Amino acid sequence: MTIHCDIVSAEEAIFSGLAQMVVANGTLGDLGIEYGHAPLLTALEPGPVRLKLQNGDEQIFYVSGGFLEVQPGIVTILADTALRANDLDEAAALEAQKVAREALSDTQGDIDYGRATAQLAAAVAQLRTIQQIRKKMGK
Repeated sequence: MTIHCDIVSAEEAIFSGLAQMVVANGTLGDLGIEYGHAPLLTALEPGPVRLKLQNGDEQIFYVSGGFLEVQPGIVTILADTALRANDLDEAAALEAQKVAREALSDTQGDIDYGRATAQLAAAVAQLRTIQQIRKKMGK
């Protein structure tokens, strides 16, 4: 049994197709959604979204946050930013993590702690997504 899944960012529709399972990181923890799941609306945390496709393949995406809605037969993910995990730049994520940590540790500067914290969370989520891809590929 499959469920239709749409992943849409502010820029473009990134995925539309059938999946056996959708796994995403909601605000209250990880969600696993299969055919027949109860209707649901939840906010998403930055991180990976995994799709197990009907042919057994798995695709991983990164979302920067947004919302996930489950209706009978369809899952819709509306994300601020959504990327295929293969399109993530590990070096850029590591640099963003470093810059955000330095900003948060600078007690003398005039920084926006909320923004620095959000940047750190996004960088960590991207790195976690990259690690999941490596684990999947056995690297």
